[in-house]
Amino acid sequence: MDRWAAIMSRRFVIVGMAAAGLAAALGVLVRVLRGDAQPEAETCVPTRSDTGPAIWTSIEHQNPAPTVFPLHPIDGQRHLVDATGQPFLIVGDSAWSLLTQVTAEDAELYLTHRHAKGFNAVLVNLLEHRFADHAPANVYGDGPFKLEGDFSLPNDRYFDHAERVMRLATAKGFLLLLAPAYTGAGGGDDGWYRQMEACGPDKLRDYGRYVGKRFGDLKNIVWVNVGDYNPPNKKLSQAVVEGIRETQPRSLHIAHNGPEMHGLGYWGASEMPIAIDTLYTYAPVAAQALLLARNRKTPYVLIESLYENEGNGTPLRTRIQAWQAVLSGAAGQVFGNNPIWCFGASVARPQPMPWKAALDSPGALSMSHLRNLLLSLPWFDLEPDSDQRLLVGGVLRGHFQAVAARSADGKLGIVYLPSPRVITIDMKQFVGGHVEARWFDPARGEFPDLGRQILPTSGRQEFSVPDCSRDGDWLLLLSGTAA
Repeated sequence: MDRWAAIMSRRFVIVGMAAAGLAAALGVLVRVLRGDAQPEAETCVPTRSDTGPAIWTSIEHQNPAPTVFPLHPIDGQRHLVDATGQPFLIVGDSAWSLLTQVTAEDAELYLTHRHAKGFNAVLVNLLEHRFADHAPANVYGDGPFKLEGDFSLPNDRYFDHAERVMRLATAKGFLLLLAPAYTGAGGGDDGWYRQMEACGPDKLRDYGRYVGKRFGDLKNIVWVNVGDYNPPNKKLSQAVVEGIRETQPRSLHIAHNGPEMHGLGYWGASEMPIAIDTLYTYAPVAAQALLLARNRKTPYVLIESLYENEGNGTPLRTRIQAWQAVLSGAAGQVFGNNPIWCFGASVARPQPMPWKAALDSPGALSMSHLRNLLLSLPWFDLEPDSDQRLLVGGVLRGHFQAVAARSADGKLGIVYLPSPRVITIDMKQFVGGHVEARWFDPARGEFPDLGRQILPTSGRQEFSVPDCSRDGDWLLLLSGTAA
């Protein structure tokens, strides 16, 4: 296994407390010198001048019209739409081992919970090679192939269970980001790359035909090809795609390459029919996302970054990643949590708690708040402020880079601040006479009532964050108003 790829994969956890402590200390020093260090958040409540503690108002849960699949991109647009033309914001959850590690009953429990929290997409492996207690067999003891590792001999019983869970997800309106043949970090034991090499393209094409035909009536699938790897032999994953497209010519495909390699960065248009680009990075998301936004050929989604409860994956870090992506032009993002991605598989250690106890994790609730705020606004009209015409001061760099987006009509602007600071906004970017400014705590999902702030659309305006938020990050909402 490629050591670097293994270390960087979400699926390879190394615990070394002494090394981690030294790395953390060095990391803080580097961030301080670079200017993107995160100040410590205080435990306090924003106040309204001399009127006492602020009143908090929760963001309302949004209930858009049901999605009509399939999804598709529109030329010139950053977002996806459903079959009726309704914009679709991907609010995804990494559930890689869902089809193998848990029973149908527990799968329904998970899907019901995630649906109630506003998640609308799940990223799952159709085949699990390592991260299930009976891998590659499912929880009922059924393996995916009649002959181990032979992709041309699928076992119907295995795929019966997978289909049952997939149809449960379909009934609840989920987009299925489905990996048919996950290659694995460095082509190693995490995934199926070695078995794919042994089978060769012809057998893999047969497998693609099988799964394409088997799930052909499910219009809510986007096929996630490769997986944590930039395979030297591209023909293997290509063959799976070719087989699927023989039975589903209009199927949508994306590529989950190795870390720091976006989908279209490794695959040419003639090599794989990528309809949606992907961002997969552990580096500061804002810089990578804005680069994709400027050079985009298709919509893109943040498919993976640091997971909650893995390494430095705090709820704040996962929230920073998500907001930096969606305000930098992404069509959505996929959140990850340990132990939910593996559903408690014993090989994936350490795990901080049982997976059911993690369902209401702070990071997951943050994703609900992000979803509800964006769906309360015309989010699909937002363009990333990549040229920094709106946010002209207080940007910083690295993981704590502030990001902004604004609507083309000049009526809406959003600024996300990963840490407390003073920022400067060019108010001339808004139309009309005035702008109303409101603060939103993205960790709590609430607006503090700090009094109505109406400002003229002229000159530059400095904003200081309220006293503090739960984790130190804030979101500033700027809306055009008559007065």
